[in-house]
Amino acid sequence: MPHSTNAPARDRLEQILSRLNDRRHEEKAFVRLYAETARAEADAADRRRRDGASLGPLDGKIVSIKDLFDVAGEPTLAGSIIRRSAALAEKDALVVQRLREAGAVIIGKTHMTEFAFTAVGLNPHYPVPGNATDQRLIPGGSSSGAGVSAAEGTCDIAIGSDTGGSIRIPAALNGIVGFKPTASRIPLDGAFPLSPSLDSVGPLARTVTDCFFADTVMAGEQPMPLVARPIAGLRIGIPRGRLLEELSPEIADAFTASLDRLARSGAEIVDCTFDDLIQGLREATKIGSIAGLEASRVHADWLGDEAAPVDDRVKAPLRRRLVVPDAAVAALLETRRALAAAMDERISGYDLIALPTTPIAAVPIASVEADEAEYDRVEGLLLRNCQVANQFDLNAITLPMPGLTRPAGLMLMGRNGTDARVLAAALSVEALLRNG
Repeated sequence: MPHSTNAPARDRLEQILSRLNDRRHEEKAFVRLYAETARAEADAADRRRRDGASLGPLDGKIVSIKDLFDVAGEPTLAGSIIRRSAALAEKDALVVQRLREAGAVIIGKTHMTEFAFTAVGLNPHYPVPGNATDQRLIPGGSSSGAGVSAAEGTCDIAIGSDTGGSIRIPAALNGIVGFKPTASRIPLDGAFPLSPSLDSVGPLARTVTDCFFADTVMAGEQPMPLVARPIAGLRIGIPRGRLLEELSPEIADAFTASLDRLARSGAEIVDCTFDDLIQGLREATKIGSIAGLEASRVHADWLGDEAAPVDDRVKAPLRRRLVVPDAAVAALLETRRALAAAMDERISGYDLIALPTTPIAAVPIASVEADEAEYDRVEGLLLRNCQVANQFDLNAITLPMPGLTRPAGLMLMGRNGTDARVLAAALSVEALLRNG
């Protein structure tokens, strides 16, 4: 369980390390721990606290990082065993540098799906990190260990990446907050790429405030207090159409109840549609998804090796995408830019767009391990709503919806660059959902 953040950082760290040591023979959330450097960082944070010399809101916060961020002196695995012999990172990823400079205590690297390519949370090279609410359920991916570590309290904040929902999906399925920023705000230096056009780096945590401060630090911005934006007067668009299809009954009811609460608090709930823009992108990506096409270029060096020990769910689609001509990929990215501009104009009259983060809650691990068709169905549903924010270059946050048997999220999306306004509104929505 989460520990009091008022306790000394070293005490809180030792409680977590003890917990992780107790389960060390069956550890599934973390791939690597930095116990000794974390102890030194925690001690330094406690000294600053005693001396009244705090570095800011992240000083002494215990932070996990996804296994695709460089840490100096070790190979960056990105969830893959073929990277074990990769060159050692010469320096920390830029976001890791910024977190350390802000006083964060980096406890370890968390498990992820191989090369961040899938959304369910399975990686054939490692045990599946069971969902923090029920070990038998999927954690969501690709930031699977990140979602579990933040939800179970083995860190205060987890840092993940989001190319089609890889922060928001595990956050929603594990019952926590996850924020995907406008992609250009946070540097990708030292983060192993999946799709350079779509990749975003962001936080998962139990509160909007923790996500806000981590986001601010990683973006290189000056941390200021997050001031809640009143719900009254917010104009919230609800995209009627394909993004509200195939909702589980419980999630449909929770989404409706959340909208009713927002309306009673003075928000203006307005139907909108952008199915035509989604369809435009669907037609443009018949040659392959943007993520798959760009990833095939990233991984071209090993894709010709039939025996490469890589997840078939990664290897097969990337091989197919590698034969698509570069000119066709460039044309697709141009189409995407035009559609993103059209989306920006379409939603310009709304403060937020609201959707269920995922149409379904976490399913049993066994159900997707044993049945490829069920795996594909689940993955398609998990990605469907989230990937809109990546494809159309928006920012988005997921907040846990109350009263559910299994966790699911309310997603709030905002226009490119409106991150601070979305987070300020999310602070008020978070309180509303928690307190009714």
